[in-house]
Amino acid sequence: MKRPVKKVVLAYSGGLDTSIILKWLQDEYKCEVVTFTADIGQGEELEPARQKAIELGIKPENIFIEDLKEEFVRDYVFPMFRANAIYEGEYLLGTSIARPLIAKRQAEIAAQTGADAVSHGATGKGNDQVRFELGYLGINPDLTIIAPWREWDLNSREKLLAYAQKNGIKIEKKPNKSPYSMDANLLHISYEGLILEDPNAEPEEDMWRWTKSPQEAPDEPEVIEIGYEKGDPVTLNSKRLSPAKMLEALNDLGAKHGIGRIDIVENRFVGMKSRGCYETPGGTIMLKAHRAIESITLDREALHLKDELMPRYAKLIYNGFWFAPEREMLQAAIDKSQEHVNGTVRLKLYKGNVMVIGRDSKTDNLFDPEFCTFEEDTVYNQKDAQGFIKLNALRLIIGGKVRKG
Repeated sequence: MKRPVKKVVLAYSGGLDTSIILKWLQDEYKCEVVTFTADIGQGEELEPARQKAIELGIKPENIFIEDLKEEFVRDYVFPMFRANAIYEGEYLLGTSIARPLIAKRQAEIAAQTGADAVSHGATGKGNDQVRFELGYLGINPDLTIIAPWREWDLNSREKLLAYAQKNGIKIEKKPNKSPYSMDANLLHISYEGLILEDPNAEPEEDMWRWTKSPQEAPDEPEVIEIGYEKGDPVTLNSKRLSPAKMLEALNDLGAKHGIGRIDIVENRFVGMKSRGCYETPGGTIMLKAHRAIESITLDREALHLKDELMPRYAKLIYNGFWFAPEREMLQAAIDKSQEHVNGTVRLKLYKGNVMVIGRDSKTDNLFDPEFCTFEEDTVYNQKDAQGFIKLNALRLIIGGKVRKG
């Protein structure tokens, strides 16, 4: 039996699926619907979503379309990149990191409008249902959560289209629309479905929407310089940029040079494996640059501890635990480590590759040429190494004697 709902906030894109969900909520729950459309850099015109919602009977005051690009990069993407987070060695978590912000804002709009429920369009097979709902529950556990894909019987494209036709929902065929299941934001674009469901099938070249193929990228490399303050990129070629503008600019550079494509099979939180292709041009550049500036500004043990913590941190984000206390605890440690991560990194971009060609810090450089030079020096006594080695070898010496008998 359905729990009575008076008003629900729907994560609404204006596309076919969420338009059907909007109508279905009205019919099945007999409730007032508030639509929320977040602009996190997906590159689509969002105002048509307002008109579509009005056509479906939504009051203008119940339609929320918000530009969240700066908040997305500043408060979600950049903190994640301070950790150098990668899931299963390759995935830069582009979809994963967007869900907490959308969930948070949905819950806030629910409080603002007096709604007692929230709804999303994620399917019952994927990770996004978990990410959205962990977000809702972490912010307001009293909200009723409606996940239509787990309730209705509209489980095929044909049934969805028939429902849309029956209820007068316009089906717009966009020119050059990709047949793949896609998700985009300012950090990445993803592709799933169709031939990608065969992990042995090579993606078609025309699937990729953002990046040039490395073969078609410019024949001349391009050198750029990124300036860092406390672990965040703040300048590009000496020009100061906001977080969103920085990521936009790096996306353009990466796309131009064929950077950021990956094709992976990942392990979903819900249990099955999934094959997906991703383009993350700016993020790929940021990861390389951040590790380069850390290499001269972070203490050895702090750097190694970060690398040990990173897989756990990345898994938390992938699985939807952004608002969990353990993620916040790890974030505090990571942010503490970034206090002295200041300086500049020079990179060469060329045909799918990001190459570090220089790194410098005027204030926090731990690279001391006097200690590491191969030439004569006056600061390091090489005889000290003998005792260092013997002390570190003591347990090996004892064990060796025992085994030798």
